[in-house]
Amino acid sequence: MKYIYTLLVFVLLASCTKEVDMVVDQPYVPSNLDVSAGGWKTFIASDVSVAAPRLVTDAAYLKEIDSLKTVVIPSLTAAQKTAVQYWGAGAVLRWNEIARELAARYNQAPAANAAGVYPVPNAADPLADPRFPFANPPYTARALAYLSVAQYDALVTAWKFKYQYNRKAPYVEDATIKPLLPVTSLPTYPAEDAVVAQASYVILLAMFPGEGPFLAEKLAEAKNVRIWAGMNVGSDVAAGATLGGAVAAQVMARAKTDGMSVANNQAIVTGLIANSKSLGFVNPWASQEIPARPPMLPNYGAVKTWNFDRATMESIRPAIPYLEGSAEFKKDLAELETINKNQTRNQAAIANYWADGPGSYTPPGHWHRYACAAGVEAKYSEVRMARMLAYVGTALMDAGIACWETKYYYYSPRPQQFGLKTSVGLPNFPSYTSGHSTFSFAAATVLSSFFPAKTSLFSGYAQEASDSRVYGLIHFRVDCSMGGKHGKLIGDFAVKRSQTDGAQ
Repeated sequence: MKYIYTLLVFVLLASCTKEVDMVVDQPYVPSNLDVSAGGWKTFIASDVSVAAPRLVTDAAYLKEIDSLKTVVIPSLTAAQKTAVQYWGAGAVLRWNEIARELAARYNQAPAANAAGVYPVPNAADPLADPRFPFANPPYTARALAYLSVAQYDALVTAWKFKYQYNRKAPYVEDATIKPLLPVTSLPTYPAEDAVVAQASYVILLAMFPGEGPFLAEKLAEAKNVRIWAGMNVGSDVAAGATLGGAVAAQVMARAKTDGMSVANNQAIVTGLIANSKSLGFVNPWASQEIPARPPMLPNYGAVKTWNFDRATMESIRPAIPYLEGSAEFKKDLAELETINKNQTRNQAAIANYWADGPGSYTPPGHWHRYACAAGVEAKYSEVRMARMLAYVGTALMDAGIACWETKYYYYSPRPQQFGLKTSVGLPNFPSYTSGHSTFSFAAATVLSSFFPAKTSLFSGYAQEASDSRVYGLIHFRVDCSMGGKHGKLIGDFAVKRSQTDGAQ
């Protein structure tokens, strides 16, 4: 198993400029090969098998070995060697980066047409204007969750068959083969990079259907580099691709029936507004754009969750926020009015840093980046990296679902309906609770369980992300404080699930 992961440095230059430097320059071997990972509990995958490989004495296998020595490695181009180094950083890491790149590329809300109507992106014609998908925070959270679950389930299955068949690496069978990446004792059949590549390709093509050529190019390269590097033979890679595709098909079967297809059902909006008024909201949320934009994903709260059921989600829904005219509401409004008049440079910088608005990979992507960085620093194996990201990803998707269910249950107004302006983008959905806060505290809770020494770091990030929405005049304080509490509860469900999968 290869890894050209770097020293990962969390550089905290200032509260508003922290970034994670990930420069791939230093090969390392994972701190643990996780030889028992084949017995870990998956999220979905079951009954996926891998045919036994040919014996290392078989003529076909010997031909593969000879091809590595005499054809493949001697004729590598500079571009191929660069690709080896790029993918050598880890397939899970790189495909997560690709997913975030696509999310940022597609995170653009449709513009109104000449008739004053906002057209809806069409999955059947994804490159038409407006492009499908609009990769808003709930959509991005869902895409990253399915990606990470597919990677994790596929790698758990791969580890099972790796140690069942125990095929040694080509450079073990023939010492004249000099691999281009760090080596370990991990069996090579099926090839883990091919497993991840094929699973990732299937998920990302479904989530970003207009990116077929781009994803196919990445898929081919990701599979080839293992052969170019002398780490695997072709039959290792072929078996990995077959396995990854089979697991991804099972994961996509869930995605097709999770309720996302009706998440933007505008027919329910009238009933939602009526419910809000019945709860005491005099001025339910209303779009402040001209022309008025329909609310974003009003039925996303009905999408299937990962780590708890619908009844549980309703039981942990935050209590009703402060109603207009109450003393508590006036206090929160006064805080925003003070910030509006005297916003500090630090508050503005924090609001901008955490905005994660159009053209970004959104708050869920932001937290996946932190998660990847922590996994690199810990020198996680591929399967352990995928496991960690699966729990972070499902917690973030659950956070989005539960937050959106809360938003549209109360349909509470935003500060902009009371004369306040914002410089960090105006969200097109109700105010309570804060999505940033819910996402951030859910992710921080999961990451702190995996990396307890970083608890204060992740908790600090979550609190700052939450505060940023007050500093940006996007949310009332109660939106953020209750969103944070909600997010922590949601993260706890993912943590509890992780404690029973056999990987401890």
